[in-house]
Amino acid sequence: MRNLVAFPILTLAVIVQSSIVSGIPLLRGYADLTLVIVIAWSLQEEAITAWYWAIVAGALTSFITGLPWGIPLTAFLAAVFFSKTLQKRIWQAPLIALFTVTFLASLFSHLLSFAYLNVTGASIQFADAFSLVTLPSLLLNLLIAVPVFWLMRDLARWTYPIEEDEE
Repeated sequence: MRNLVAFPILTLAVIVQSSIVSGIPLLRGYADLTLVIVIAWSLQEEAITAWYWAIVAGALTSFITGLPWGIPLTAFLAAVFFSKTLQKRIWQAPLIALFTVTFLASLFSHLLSFAYLNVTGASIQFADAFSLVTLPSLLLNLLIAVPVFWLMRDLARWTYPIEEDEE
């Protein structure tokens, strides 16, 4: 039952991403709400289904993008990998891990997309893509990271309640 929480949350995130968030650009970059939600979920200690969330988010995001299904899926799986790796090392500072993983995952996602577009023949200059799309997207992702993290913390505590010891 706890695994089913991912479907409505991520479906709603993809819908909000494609309808509302994409209408709020900074230069040519947009926040990636779904990526930030997956990162925030994977940094919760209670949440043991982060890999499952990455697969669901990658599949749902693949439906709305023009990229092949492997690109978003790889980006979300890499985000969870970064989260789990940092969570083992910086477990006392979740906000530092949140900002680090958001930065790394956003950068990795954009680099994957840029590489695919260049391989398929799109003539995009790296400097333009980096300064007009990647950096503004990074800033927007970092701005929404903290509120999303606290919402995911509340959801994790609701989904995985702490059992109290009765004496």
